[in-house]
Amino acid sequence: MHGSSHLRATSAKARAGAVFRVTSGNFLEQFDFFLFGFYATQIAAAFFPATSEFASLMMTFAVFGAGFLMRPLGAVILGAYIDDVGRRKGLIVTLSIMASGTLLIVLVPGYASIGLWAPALVLLGRLLQGFSAGAELGGVSVYLAEMATPGRKGFYTSWQSGSQQVAIVVAAALGFALNQWMAPATVADWGWRIPFAIGCLIIPFIFILRRSLQETEEFASRSHRPTMQEVFATLLQNWRVGVAGMLMVAMTTTAFYLITVYAPTFGKTVLNLSTSDALLVTLLVGVSNFFWLPIGGALSDRFGRKSLLVTMTLLTIITAYPALSFLAQAPSFAHMLEVLLWFSFLYGLYNGAMIPALTEIMPVEVRVAGFSLAYSLATAVFGGFTPAISTWLIHLSGDKAAPAYWMTFAAVCALAATLLLYKQASARPQLAV
Repeated sequence: MHGSSHLRATSAKARAGAVFRVTSGNFLEQFDFFLFGFYATQIAAAFFPATSEFASLMMTFAVFGAGFLMRPLGAVILGAYIDDVGRRKGLIVTLSIMASGTLLIVLVPGYASIGLWAPALVLLGRLLQGFSAGAELGGVSVYLAEMATPGRKGFYTSWQSGSQQVAIVVAAALGFALNQWMAPATVADWGWRIPFAIGCLIIPFIFILRRSLQETEEFASRSHRPTMQEVFATLLQNWRVGVAGMLMVAMTTTAFYLITVYAPTFGKTVLNLSTSDALLVTLLVGVSNFFWLPIGGALSDRFGRKSLLVTMTLLTIITAYPALSFLAQAPSFAHMLEVLLWFSFLYGLYNGAMIPALTEIMPVEVRVAGFSLAYSLATAVFGGFTPAISTWLIHLSGDKAAPAYWMTFAAVCALAATLLLYKQASARPQLAV
């Protein structure tokens, strides 16, 4: 699909279709990721030696973390590939790798059947998922930024994160339904595989959608396509922008993992709420995120990225600890919902402005690789460790509101990076102040 068929300022319906096709793979990535986090204990029992509880738990966390560690590698290698061959081809490759990892996790027999091959193959599945996810987010965000109509880049790019929220809602709803329909022993035995299998069943449909993607006009009109070597060299030259970008993303990934991936565990183990209540809160948070993200993107188009980024980080620094402290002192379903919906508001508006800002600060010739690297490093360093650090801080301090310290630290990092990047905005004409 070349030449005159490149993505132009076509009808709203055609643009909505393009947004749906490009974000569909993003949905699958987040769906599988959330499932792995939620069913970690069942996965541990199925794939890791049950004789040693400690070894079983450590192996599960190692496999879970391995996906994060592969993200920066995927960001650089696959990101450079997408900057070279184009958005359309590259996003089909990332989807293929992600689908392979998901299929492996679903189809591998348990440890009791094939011994050490079970954990080894599940680890391989997670490595493939992480490698793919490293460039998937960047590829999708850049595609949306490049196809956006003038003055609406924030609104368009917000649908990258929006598709993740749909995945959270669907995954939480499936988990909630399984809890209602199956005995806990059945879920632990084989029931946990059902949501993963549903994820596998939608893969062919996503391939069909992605195959019909058109290349962005901006990329197609470029006279020079950088080689892998040139992409790596440009990333190295712009390492300061990459680090500042990573710190900007820190607020997004920390808040997101706190209110979605960690929330069910926090609700059950720290606040002693029921599994169903904790899952229901997570589901409603996903709906709230989906509502606020496009509003954040649209507001950043209207009032500028900087004002929204600074306002949201300051609000987080001021309110994170008081809000969690209120919840810890009076834990209930209603209070957990109130606090997490407030955090959802902060996350949604901040992220709506942050995604387009990150596509704008990256040198255009390495836009996908630069965005992906900053995002995946923040996910590996900040977001991915949020559940573990939150658990450790509560244990260390005895304060159930301690996860707020980590969220506040991430907001301080994001605020400093935002102020630094926009101080240099005069030298970057593409940056929307």
